[in-house]
Amino acid sequence: MFTRKTKEDKPVVAICYDFDKTLSPNDMQAQGYIQSVGYDVDEFWKDSNSVAFANEMDQNLAYMYKMLDEARGKFVFNKQALMDYGSKVELFKGVEEWFDRIRQYGADNGVIVEHYIISSGLKEMIEGTSIAKKGVFEQIYANSFYYDNRGEVKWPAQVVNYTNKTQFLFRIEKGVLNPNDPMVNDYIPLEEVRIPFRNMIYIGDSDTDVPCMRLVNAYGGHSIGVYNSETGDKTKVYKMMQEDRIRFFAPADYTEGSELDCLVKAIIDRTQANEKLHDIHNKMKREYLEAEKHKD
Repeated sequence: MFTRKTKEDKPVVAICYDFDKTLSPNDMQAQGYIQSVGYDVDEFWKDSNSVAFANEMDQNLAYMYKMLDEARGKFVFNKQALMDYGSKVELFKGVEEWFDRIRQYGADNGVIVEHYIISSGLKEMIEGTSIAKKGVFEQIYANSFYYDNRGEVKWPAQVVNYTNKTQFLFRIEKGVLNPNDPMVNDYIPLEEVRIPFRNMIYIGDSDTDVPCMRLVNAYGGHSIGVYNSETGDKTKVYKMMQEDRIRFFAPADYTEGSELDCLVKAIIDRTQANEKLHDIHNKMKREYLEAEKHKD
């Protein structure tokens, strides 16, 4: 039923991105949708959070409910409408060219680079962005809606909050990418793991990314905090650095030659060298175990 990825003959680096304030300067809902339903942005989030707290409700479910409720009588709330809003989402400098360039850099250096979104934003809006339409992402994990046979929103289909974001890292690790594929729970020998955590890069901007950042760090991967270069506000990345949530931080500038560009390329370079050493180690370990087997 499911398409699964298996280990290649080259090392694979998975770069996982949050979306809002990581690839885009603002929350995607605040770049057209909230204004279209006659709300002030701050008031919308205040009311949405009030619904969550009053009902012991997940904050993502609360904002999804709020979006649907506020759209009633104003426009047809369907997938196309959400994708249209997504097409207007602003992206940080250099994001448009980033994914193909970094993938090519990996290929030139013997490394397969794959890009993944793990976001508490809306999948449909992300799918409407110019970058998603180019097919640059292996998978987009984000909140999404269920639609009836007329294409109208009826119910949440997927909810991605800051704690359950980590499950998707395990899916990426094993190549079990479909959110409904139960094989994610199966045991896979370390030498058969498609993308070990040491070959993962997680790029995010805030506390909601902390569980993923900690998990990636704990297993030898690389977490990077980004901040808006126009405001220059490093408060969040300094806090994450102080608490050992991230290994690096950089402005959210994705242009060639930027600090972030050089950092990610350095990690790709290191990955290629590290995987050669792992291959040598595994070869020697197999030789040793074979020799021990015939010792008696």
